[in-house]
Amino acid sequence: MNPLNSGETSAEVAVRLEQAANAQERFKILFSVLRDRISMLVYPPGTQLSEETLAAEFGISRSPLRKALQILEADGLLLSQQGVGTLVTDADLNELEEVYQLRMEFNELTGKLLPARVDETLLSLFGRMRQRAAALRQTPDLQDFARLNIDFFHAFQQLSANRPLRDLSEKLFYQTCRIWLTLIPDAELQQEIGIFCDEIEEISDAVAMQDLEAAALIRRAHLSMGFKRLRSKGRKT
Repeated sequence: MNPLNSGETSAEVAVRLEQAANAQERFKILFSVLRDRISMLVYPPGTQLSEETLAAEFGISRSPLRKALQILEADGLLLSQQGVGTLVTDADLNELEEVYQLRMEFNELTGKLLPARVDETLLSLFGRMRQRAAALRQTPDLQDFARLNIDFFHAFQQLSANRPLRDLSEKLFYQTCRIWLTLIPDAELQQEIGIFCDEIEEISDAVAMQDLEAAALIRRAHLSMGFKRLRSKGRKT
């Protein structure tokens, strides 16, 4: 499959960085952009990331960039090798099986640990997710699928106010989300998009009924079934 693009140009990122209110906000923008590029295969496994090149691309100093790269390495998305540089890691399904197991448990806990209050903001968020899913179902596209997968994860995160749970769930999600882009055959893309859109609709229905435990169980079930499908696809490659 061809690498995707993150939908935001370097110039647009540079403007956001320049307009950031403080150093912490600039770091968050930079970290998010780099993580998204890795997750959407803009930087495929094996890509070497140069601090000098990235600093020039975004018009920033190397200090916040170095911090972002260090955290991405701690999260397992990058690897620094002496004499080689900083490389994007591969996402191996067999090595990440235990991560998937943890993700399934964390998803179930989302409906139990400090569940959010279902208000108009939350309902509107999942309403938008449902609309995007309907559009994706009508016009299947790998890049849009990858973007919605990331955005829906962050929407689902809003169902719990438990900060440690959310932080750990986020780290594990980004370790695994690239696998879909490397293992889904083009011929099966529409089918996988349909399954994902079904999941979004089912979870959105549960949120509308203010049943967050049901939403969490639906998410867990789809993650389990998705992992089994991935293992089947991995054996075919």
